[in-house]
Amino acid sequence: MDDLINYLLQYGQLNQQQIQLILDNVTERHLKRDDYFSEAGRIPREIGFIRSGILRVCYFNNKGTEITRYFVDGNRLISDIHSMESKMPSTEYIQAITDCEMIIFSEETLRLLSSTILDWDRIIAKIRERAMVEKLDKIAPMLTEDATSRYLMFMEKFPDLANRVPLSYLASYLGITQSSLSRIRKQLSRQ
Repeated sequence: MDDLINYLLQYGQLNQQQIQLILDNVTERHLKRDDYFSEAGRIPREIGFIRSGILRVCYFNNKGTEITRYFVDGNRLISDIHSMESKMPSTEYIQAITDCEMIIFSEETLRLLSSTILDWDRIIAKIRERAMVEKLDKIAPMLTEDATSRYLMFMEKFPDLANRVPLSYLASYLGITQSSLSRIRKQLSRQ
């Protein structure tokens, strides 16, 4: 679980006792491809640290079309934290698109760590702030660029995800149809 501890240490200091407290109170979980970590209509009660694999956050629009909002890969935390904190059912799904190994923080564990580790809330706040900046960096270009440019940006920013994400999910993320994505890929391969 060194990967989790190294991740947390990027955001704040933890002594050996605090590290042991964390390790004693988290659990490991394996998600198979297509399993859900969190589902719309339910109140999330966990935060996951992705040790390996890729998850996607998606929802269904008012026409019933599934929309991929973003992808999250290894060495990151994932949860619908807003729904978890507000105790409101989530409006989105978090689904494994590859097999995933995760470390799970339950609500009870989070409360324990918050009440026991002096800097825990500050560490989590820094992680949330960085995640928000990363989300905005991913979403902003998607609003202003054409489909080919969005695809090229995705390939540049996430080259290792491009071949591991199903085309239907990638097309949904880019806001285009799968046939449009195939056409773009074909045109680019000829250049």
